[in-house]
Amino acid sequence: MAYGETKVYFDGSHYIAIPHTGRKNKRRRKREDEEIAVVEKKEEGGSETQKATEPLTQQQTADNESQMEQCKFEPSEQSTVRTITKKQLFEELYTKYINLRKSERQDMILKEMQPYFDNQEQAKEYVRWNMERKYRNLVCRRVRMTRKARLANFNYFCTFTYDDKKHTEESFRKKLKNKLSLLAYRQGWRYMGVWERSPEKQRLHFHGLFHIPDGTMPSELEIVRDYSKPNHKMQESIQCRYFTENFGRNDFKEINKRRLGESLAYLMKYIEKSGERIVYSKGMYQYFISDIMDDDVVSTIGQEDKKLLLFDDFECWDEGCLMGKVSEEIISQMRKTN
Repeated sequence: MAYGETKVYFDGSHYIAIPHTGRKNKRRRKREDEEIAVVEKKEEGGSETQKATEPLTQQQTADNESQMEQCKFEPSEQSTVRTITKKQLFEELYTKYINLRKSERQDMILKEMQPYFDNQEQAKEYVRWNMERKYRNLVCRRVRMTRKARLANFNYFCTFTYDDKKHTEESFRKKLKNKLSLLAYRQGWRYMGVWERSPEKQRLHFHGLFHIPDGTMPSELEIVRDYSKPNHKMQESIQCRYFTENFGRNDFKEINKRRLGESLAYLMKYIEKSGERIVYSKGMYQYFISDIMDDDVVSTIGQEDKKLLLFDDFECWDEGCLMGKVSEEIISQMRKTN
């Protein structure tokens, strides 16, 4: 036995194993960020946010008076002062300009954050580093999402939209989330998805990939024909009567492994353009644990050859016990981890 307790994932074409190492993860030192005073001044016809041009120390943020003294302008009675870190301000501006192209977004953030730095070079470096951080985080989210999806055996792509007569936006989000959690706990459903708003009406709905075991649907699926106003034509959709009666419009589309990649790309598009977080049910894992024999390894791959490329029919071992050749059934019996 060459490699024990490896973490194995499926990349869409091949199984990849990551051998276990005895190295302990070093705890990263938390980066301390400087606090600044942001003055929000309300004006006629709307509100405008004006910002202090000098950062505040922790001692200077004891009360609003010390915050106001750092501002280049005299706050009026209508203005309010809040103390936040530079990172928090960056996150707010990043969300504010999320719909701009990357270069335009970076320029706008730099323009608004520059007053908080001693010179332009410091501001450029700070914004550049944080833009790279956001990109790295996005890549990690995409990798994590893909690995979880490849082990989940999804069989449906579903969309849920609420009916105004049944829910408000807040009650729809809360009750749908609760219902899906109960189905995951009691019926073995697995899902990942994202909340999204329609481009025109900005109506909230939920897109998700689902693994729904046979016989666990809360009611029958039925074909519904109705008129699509955006497309100006009749359309057919497969809806679950339970969700129609309790939430509103829904759409269940069967998918297979070939269409899984298209569905993942569809969800990734939303997390990239809106910054929304992916919603996962409990029981979604990136890896399963297996011992790997020398004969099942094609070659080493990755940076510094730290990963193992496996044959498509490699054998799965659990603590010295042969479970069988890799398959959906065998993987379901293996231990999982993130």
